[in-house]
Amino acid sequence: MDFLLNALKAAAEPTRLRLLSLCAHGELTVTELTQILGQSQPRVSRHLKLLCEAGLLERFREGIWAYYQLAERGAVAELARTLVDAIPADDDGLALDLERLEIIKQGRRAQAAQYFSENAARWHEIRSLHVPERDVEQALLSLLPTTPITDLLDIGTGTGRMLELFGPHVTHGLGIDSSREMLAVARVNLERAGLRHCQVRLGDMYQLPLPGQSQDLILFHQVLHFTETPGEALAEAARVLRPGGTLLVVDFARHALDYLRDQHAHRRLGFNEAEMAGLLARAGMAAEPAIHLPGDPLTVCIWRARREPVAALPSPDPVPQAALSGALS
Repeated sequence: MDFLLNALKAAAEPTRLRLLSLCAHGELTVTELTQILGQSQPRVSRHLKLLCEAGLLERFREGIWAYYQLAERGAVAELARTLVDAIPADDDGLALDLERLEIIKQGRRAQAAQYFSENAARWHEIRSLHVPERDVEQALLSLLPTTPITDLLDIGTGTGRMLELFGPHVTHGLGIDSSREMLAVARVNLERAGLRHCQVRLGDMYQLPLPGQSQDLILFHQVLHFTETPGEALAEAARVLRPGGTLLVVDFARHALDYLRDQHAHRRLGFNEAEMAGLLARAGMAAEPAIHLPGDPLTVCIWRARREPVAALPSPDPVPQAALSGALS
């Protein structure tokens, strides 16, 4: 009961209740919250610290920045959502906070649009070489597991497109990327799609910030051809995949477009069937035959692999009653 009382005490203050409401609408930095509330940064930081200690908010770092969001897991996550939902929708203070929040989000959208426009040419050039993305996405959706997906991890999430595609089918989605600029684009896209249960984080695919066996479905969408050591990335993904979980890899079949190395930073010119099968096997996963989607000149391949469930230990044979009686006599 103590954790519940601590959470209620932490929320029982006007500014902290406003912070809970704002963080329920997305991931926000201290600077952004300070701008919305019109209070000093030390004061806002103090309130945030109390809310995090009570388990009502979650904090995560992204380079030099720290982001806050409403708690999604833990003993008091449900209480956090209940408190936010209890705030009257016609509250004047809340309405003003949300107006200021929208200004913050407009600024984010403008920055994301600028970054995307500056880099769109190179993305469109690559797309022109292979099958349309809609065909790839339809094929991916056809490979969804039939069992419920609680946790989805998209490694190298980029603009967050895979989270948008799979978000309606999962309870919780997380995208990892090493580019803060790309994450800014992804956040805008997820907000536009209304996918509040999907977040993105700055992270390293070789050292995922996740516990082992914590994900049901993991995606690598056009990521591995950028890596020096794809086997290590797959092994790290296998570490966090639950037994019985599914891994989907989308990448190019082996090709000869060597200029992609220099002009687009591709480290590998695609993968052939035997190579990918070997990489997945060494990561401890059983791969199915690839799906090939031919383009001109690049062919897109989709590999599905599974981490085998841990076999249950056989139950010991029951000891016959006569033998047990003899042993005790």
